[in-house]
Amino acid sequence: MFNEKRFSRSEIGKIGENIACRYLEKHNHKVICRNYRKKWGEIDIITIEGKTLRFVEVKTVSCKTTAYQPEENVHIWKQRRLYRTIQSYVLEKNCGDIPWQCDVVAVFLNLKDKIAKIRYTENIVL
Repeated sequence: MFNEKRFSRSEIGKIGENIACRYLEKHNHKVICRNYRKKWGEIDIITIEGKTLRFVEVKTVSCKTTAYQPEENVHIWKQRRLYRTIQSYVLEKNCGDIPWQCDVVAVFLNLKDKIAKIRYTENIVL
């Protein structure tokens, strides 16, 4: 999964998103879109699970400390951008009658030992 080189922040983020997609698929989510972008924001992963659209923000860390919680980086301004981007997606895809929620997947990478841990928080308040 990982090799011994140093990774950039964007590479770490992409690794985390790939791991999050595999995790979600194993938990009965169907990934329907990745990296949906508008000029004001981006949604990392969009899935459908049951009859609910899930807009998933992925936060990845690759440090040894557990004092830092990646979910803490979903600040109020990020929540507002997420909400606006979700509204754009819902209008663009004409799926306003489908229930939706926003989730956060935190990915903790241990590059040295080539392992990852996941913490999944469902239905965050926007």
